[in-house]
Amino acid sequence: MFFRQDMGIDLGTANTLVFLRGSGVAVNEPSVVAIDSASQQILQVGLEAKRMVGKTPASIIAIRPLKDGVIADYDIALAMVKYFIERASTRFTLLKPRVVIGVPSGATEVERKALTDAGIEAGAKKVFLIEEPMASAIGAGLDVEEPNGNMIVDIGGGTTEIAVISLGSIVLSNSIRVAGDELDESIVQYIKDKYRLAIGEKTAERVKIEIGNVIDSEEFNSLDTEVIGLDLNTGLPKKVTVKGTEIREAISEPVSKIVEAVKIAVESTPPELVSDVVRHGITIAGGGSLLKGMKELLETETGISVNIAEDPLTCVARGAGSVLEKVSILERLSKGN
Repeated sequence: MFFRQDMGIDLGTANTLVFLRGSGVAVNEPSVVAIDSASQQILQVGLEAKRMVGKTPASIIAIRPLKDGVIADYDIALAMVKYFIERASTRFTLLKPRVVIGVPSGATEVERKALTDAGIEAGAKKVFLIEEPMASAIGAGLDVEEPNGNMIVDIGGGTTEIAVISLGSIVLSNSIRVAGDELDESIVQYIKDKYRLAIGEKTAERVKIEIGNVIDSEEFNSLDTEVIGLDLNTGLPKKVTVKGTEIREAISEPVSKIVEAVKIAVESTPPELVSDVVRHGITIAGGGSLLKGMKELLETETGISVNIAEDPLTCVARGAGSVLEKVSILERLSKGN
């Protein structure tokens, strides 16, 4: 007997996750492809490709084919999607999978068509597109089909997605292209300006995870970590210790943009639904939800309680996979594709 392996895909700027219906998250790897620039041959995809970043000859380059959550390099993205679908397909089957892909709510029709075409070319029988905040809300366990207002804030790699959802539909949404990547870039620039030290994106990401914070507190101020980079004055390696207060300063501008977008969404929510949001709280997901103090900062700025979703990094993938069992939402997605 052959089983169709339906799947949900969070095709993220930083990481791609594939959720297999019935068995959970089967793939969670960086959205990176390593190619030989001379021959244009693809050498590695995912985790192995990321390991090559900064450690290869000049002829081998690492490409992130997605920018701000949408396809920036179609051919490379297609190869990556094919790779991840094949990686997730653990059982032999002759039946092509139905695939649900999460897309930023601000994606254009051209960007949506590119994602649909990539999914079909990668071997899907049918591709449904679901807006990331809806997928994230479903993955976070919110009752999206009930006549209640639920607010979700998903702070990913390329975009922050904010939405109020009721009766299985998005009532209002906002997608800003400020998220984890911009936080990393801010850390790179801060360390370059203050210490005349050049560091890579992997180092910046590590610093963000270890000591990144958004609230002035004794606990966070005492955090520190060592950073090794190239001294821009001498060209030689140099090691410095950076503190939690410095990283909070480094990321303050993009964090302020995210907070402001959430406040605008709250102010724009219809009165009947904002009372539901206040009662249930705002749910945050994505890697940015784990930034130290983010929950507390949003509570202070909005006056509304904030809940971090369980396993926030996998919400979009789990929600995209689970939507295949929600007939009413799937029918709406079918009409939109």
